[in-house]
Amino acid sequence: MSAQNSRDRLVQAEEGEATLVVPPVNGSARESAISDHSDGAITDVENDGKNHVTANGGETDDDGLVPENKRMGRIVGTLQVIKGWVTKEQEPIQRADSFLERFAMAGRQDEPGNNQDNSNQDKSTRKRKRLWVIERSDAIYYRWLLVISIAVLYNCYLIIARACFEELQVNFAVWWWVLDYIFDIVYLCDMGVQLRTGYLEHGLLVTDSKKLRDHYIRSKTFILDCLSMIPLDLLYLVPKIGVKSILRLPRLLRFPRLLEFFDRTETVSNFPNLFRVVNLLLYIFIIIHWNACFYYAISIKIGVGSDGWVYKNGSDPEVDDEWNDLSRKYIYSLYWSTLTLTTIGETPTPETDIEFLFVVLDFLAGVLIFATIVGNVGSMITNMNQSRAEFQSKMDGIKQYMNMRKVSRDLEARVIRWFDYLWSHNKSLDEETILQSLPEKLRAEIAIHVHLDTLKRVSIFSDCDPGLLVELVLKLKPQIFSPGDYVCRKGDIGREMYIVKLGKLQVVGEDGKTVFATLSEGSYFGEISILNVPGGLTGNRRTANVRSVGYSDCFCLSKDDLLEALKEYPEARTILEEKGRTILMKDGLIDEEAAKRQNQDPTQQMALEKIDRLEANLNHIQSRFSRLVTEYSNSQMKLKQRLTRVEKKLKNPQKSYDSASERSRITGHGYSDDPDRRDNLSGKSDNERPKED
Repeated sequence: MSAQNSRDRLVQAEEGEATLVVPPVNGSARESAISDHSDGAITDVENDGKNHVTANGGETDDDGLVPENKRMGRIVGTLQVIKGWVTKEQEPIQRADSFLERFAMAGRQDEPGNNQDNSNQDKSTRKRKRLWVIERSDAIYYRWLLVISIAVLYNCYLIIARACFEELQVNFAVWWWVLDYIFDIVYLCDMGVQLRTGYLEHGLLVTDSKKLRDHYIRSKTFILDCLSMIPLDLLYLVPKIGVKSILRLPRLLRFPRLLEFFDRTETVSNFPNLFRVVNLLLYIFIIIHWNACFYYAISIKIGVGSDGWVYKNGSDPEVDDEWNDLSRKYIYSLYWSTLTLTTIGETPTPETDIEFLFVVLDFLAGVLIFATIVGNVGSMITNMNQSRAEFQSKMDGIKQYMNMRKVSRDLEARVIRWFDYLWSHNKSLDEETILQSLPEKLRAEIAIHVHLDTLKRVSIFSDCDPGLLVELVLKLKPQIFSPGDYVCRKGDIGREMYIVKLGKLQVVGEDGKTVFATLSEGSYFGEISILNVPGGLTGNRRTANVRSVGYSDCFCLSKDDLLEALKEYPEARTILEEKGRTILMKDGLIDEEAAKRQNQDPTQQMALEKIDRLEANLNHIQSRFSRLVTEYSNSQMKLKQRLTRVEKKLKNPQKSYDSASERSRITGHGYSDDPDRRDNLSGKSDNERPKED
């Protein structure tokens, strides 16, 4: 009986599903799967098709009777299912390995037993968390800086204006309430944005929420942001204070965000000089605006119309009513402030001490502003014309050289027109010098973006290794030809190939009038001469004359640069030579027998090239050594001659003295061109004579 009950136990219960093994009935084995459903029913899947399960879980045989042992099995199965539900809710949470979390590159390491749904859910959760991290270089961060900058400019301009011009505050009170608290919400959102703004640590973007929060809270920006949100607006409820916009003055502590927006805009703008001018004018206008508000506030404090310096009193019968208008009050104050700070006009003479003090401070600030304007505008104009000045300097140098060498007028005019074309089409920049400051990888990406499509148009390079194309792209050099310039002439040694980027070129005959073909944008020529195809009948000689019709912009690839790039790609070199051989065979310009004789293994060819380079270096060293030997022989010869003269003087001192006396008598002085004789005449011995190198 116990064995039979043990067979009635539940074998498996997991995640709401249980498999029940029912004891054999009438010799037939049956396996049932019991699953929980929304209505609590239990479904039995039978293998023999004889026993059935009713809707309420009751099992009947063919006669419709329910055996006792089957009823007991159902009770035990139900209890096991309930136990499975309870144990499922109390499953311990498996913690991930912290070591793996620390060094994982793509987030938390998943256990291999997790199902696909859990992994997809984790990926989506990590993606949502990652989306909340903002990088400072992202476009969305720059757009947010624009929003917060508008809020800062609103407070910079209107807080002081509403505090000094009471009519402005009273007449538009509802608008100020709405705008003030809209921009306060923007300030609060900005704090949230900075909480989720990533920063670089060890060159990697930090995306951890705790680190981002700690980094922001420990910064000075957080202190300024908190001070800017001090709710001094609650003092509006105090009857003695009332609604005073000056209480919102702490909002100006967000001014660094405006400066950050200006710096970022200057960096990303294509017209930085123009933006600097606009930025400078904005700063000057804000200073003049604040000074105008101070002037009107002092006028109210002293009393409008009390003297000739303060603002006029519109209530005076002798004064027009227009002076009572808000627009006239602000415009006149702005006018007075502009005249004072820029020191370009006469202002009313102050009469009281506070008026004198305020004017003195304005004059000092005006001197600084004027100096700032002159300095900044001067530097901006210099920067804007720097490229033009450098280009003009080069052009002036060429003109002076041609004038000194008496170059013909026609050639001089062609040179000047070429320079004019360079400047008018923005082609005067030295690309190599400008890109030299960038890392090699960035230079390669820029070169690929600019030149790769042009290089792919050349058929012999169409199927080359991408690495070789990158190498060649870095070696392309732009060249510009004037109308009538010959790019190459028939019979010249070909050391470069050309790719036409812009303009038209013509293949002309010896007379210069017969045109055989016209090369336009995307065409190329000279590729065969730089490949050294074995068996070529023309060798490296040009086979045609190519002349520029107008101004033509071409890319040039030299033979040395191509061979240097092919050193690391021997297979690509074989492919290129095969393509060149095919082209020559179509034109009948190849000797197959000579090609077979010259065709060698690529490794052997590389070895021969190395031998050639070694021979060239050896010849260079030998020439230098020969020059040194010649110089040494000459110095030895001079030394021997000097020693011979000295020996002669020592053997015949009297004869030398007589000859020197005779010469001095003739010339009238005791100086001699010979250094040995000169020393003898001066009475110096050989030991006293200075040594010569």
